[in-house]
Amino acid sequence: MPAATSTGQDVAQRLLDDGYVIVSGMMSAAGLQSAAADLGRVLASVPTGRNPFEGLDTQRVYALFAKTRTFDRAAVHPLLLDVLDRVLGHYQLSAPVGICIGPGEQAQILHRDDAVYPLPQPCPPVVVNTMWPLDEFTAENGATRFIPGSHRWEPGRRPAAGDPVLPATMSPGSVMFYLGSLWHGGGANRTARPRLGVILEYAAAWLRPQENQCLAVPRSVVRQLPERLQELLGYNIYPPFLGYVDGVHPRKVLPAGD
Repeated sequence: MPAATSTGQDVAQRLLDDGYVIVSGMMSAAGLQSAAADLGRVLASVPTGRNPFEGLDTQRVYALFAKTRTFDRAAVHPLLLDVLDRVLGHYQLSAPVGICIGPGEQAQILHRDDAVYPLPQPCPPVVVNTMWPLDEFTAENGATRFIPGSHRWEPGRRPAAGDPVLPATMSPGSVMFYLGSLWHGGGANRTARPRLGVILEYAAAWLRPQENQCLAVPRSVVRQLPERLQELLGYNIYPPFLGYVDGVHPRKVLPAGD
């Protein structure tokens, strides 16, 4: 298993070859403790899902960066950004969300994250997802399931009986990188305890993100964030000028107030 000290080139190559890679040592013990505690605060007022895809016994923290500061550093981790630079080029956050899979939850249907975009297949990677466990991920408590190698399937192929579906078993502090073209889904939680993790999904900056971060995170909050995180939240330009506001870089509108 690669570690946080690995090179971005090594991690990116494994990601492209296998469709996924798990990297250890991406968050400190103190960071994990702080993140779990603060997400616990947020989850106290979050309802369970509205449909089987969200999870009827699962809580999802949308607008993540409006509600907690505990993943600010993770979102701009140097190794993460190095990998994204190599795989996506220009990118931004698409669907950052905390996911707490409750006891008794059923397995989520397998899916591809890049399927929301009507692009001809096959195509170069346009989505990279990262799963950050805050609890031990096991086959019993809802670890993300995936089909290795499915990112290389022919267009139109779907999961079938006999395809190997593996659980992404990993410990807090580790991160699973996986391509948006990899078939995957949340696992069933057959334990008596919830399973907490955070997804930071990134998409090519020329695509519309799943969640509109410019509306989800108030400008008063964005103004306090590091410049790189502001860019990842949508205050960016895709060369040569996609995303400008009144003829200027969107980050320039932040000091003006709401």
